[in-house]
Amino acid sequence: MHPLLILLVGMATILVGIVVLRLNAFLALITAAIVVSLLAPGEPGVKIARVAEGFGRTAGTIGIVIALAGIAGKAMMDSGAADRIVRAFLALLGEKRGATALCATGYVLSIPVFFDTVFYLLVPLARSMHVRTGRNYLKYLLAIAAGAGATHTLVPPTPGPLAVAGTLGVDLGTMVLVGAVVALPAAVVGLLVAGWVDRRMPVVPRAPAGIAAPALRASATEAPAPQALPGLVPSLLPIVLPVLLISSHTVVQSMTARPGVHLAIWSALARYTAIIGNPNLALLVAAAVAMVVYAQQRRVSRADLTEMVDTSLMSSGFLILIIAASGAFGVALQAAQIGPVIERAFVGQTAASGTGSGLIFLFLGFGVASLIKIAQGSSTVAMITTAAMLAAMLPGNGGGLPFHTVYVATAIASGSLVGSWMNDSGFWMFSKMGGVTELETLKSWTPVLAIVGVTAMVTTLVLALLVPLR
Repeated sequence: MHPLLILLVGMATILVGIVVLRLNAFLALITAAIVVSLLAPGEPGVKIARVAEGFGRTAGTIGIVIALAGIAGKAMMDSGAADRIVRAFLALLGEKRGATALCATGYVLSIPVFFDTVFYLLVPLARSMHVRTGRNYLKYLLAIAAGAGATHTLVPPTPGPLAVAGTLGVDLGTMVLVGAVVALPAAVVGLLVAGWVDRRMPVVPRAPAGIAAPALRASATEAPAPQALPGLVPSLLPIVLPVLLISSHTVVQSMTARPGVHLAIWSALARYTAIIGNPNLALLVAAAVAMVVYAQQRRVSRADLTEMVDTSLMSSGFLILIIAASGAFGVALQAAQIGPVIERAFVGQTAASGTGSGLIFLFLGFGVASLIKIAQGSSTVAMITTAAMLAAMLPGNGGGLPFHTVYVATAIASGSLVGSWMNDSGFWMFSKMGGVTELETLKSWTPVLAIVGVTAMVTTLVLALLVPLR
């Protein structure tokens, strides 16, 4: 069977499984991986075995990091550290710049904490600020969505960008740094558009589903006592420490590759940064710090601490299964020899013509991720599926591109923000928790996230052309 036909069969299997049959994403992805592997060339005895091998390889790459990130995020929520960061931004920027404070808080918190958790945390503050100002409620909600959505899809250790980096072979420190740079203008533009939407469609908050009005007013106006929250420095440590540790090795590696520097010094440092900058160790440190802050702040017993860890690991395990299944799908696609076919179709005789020949992969990643996002609703599934496809297509496993493969990763992540509608859990969370109607959500949430994604894509293109990192 022709490789492109195998690719279409694999994509159709995923979409039918998730959209039509309502299967869990793990079942849809692993089924697609087996179907593609059976159709691909190879000995019958290895066709199923290579699916399991791809699954295990991916799980080994990202499993520990996701599990530890889940523990750190849960501990930050339960200790009040996340709430402390929110209040620090509000104190720094002032209530008049409340939307900017919420956007900045969402931008920072969504690096270690999942988007839905950040949104749950910040919605009561948006309501509280609306009660005090009497206006701009929709702007506050959209500011949270813009800031948190940008880093959730672009900056590890959240599962989507982490999986994309692992699938495409991008150094995690590079993904963190470039993802944060790409996410910043995207969040700023999203904040500006949020104000524009709010002026044209003012919204009065309604009680979220399942919460009575008195309880809503209490949650919006009553905040935890200041003494119940940890200090700002310990609150920030679980975010700052892993970023610094992982980035240290990236910086040292880049210095050892430069001629004319003190190579011996940097090479000596590389031995140590390779250890402390390993993502598994960095996230272990972050999780440990977050747990210590939680234990000291809430004075919990060992049993309570164990229960908190168990709860976070159950959620993380679900994500690890989905991402590992996407890795198996990618291995199956590689076995189908799709890469050489796509390379001939898109690169062909223009392969030596410079950057222009490589930009097709940025547009392809953005477009495919957008289509999968629109079809099945999950940004994470859209990212990991598209990354698995492009990993099999990139010339020379990414080494043949005129720019760093990290830009392919950010293009894929940008596309996963486009097309959020009623099949996306985030759509319903925004609507129900925010107290906004479905039509209002379609007119606000959907276009703002799309603009955030398009802005991130434009930033990716500009950086790939001006700062190729080659």
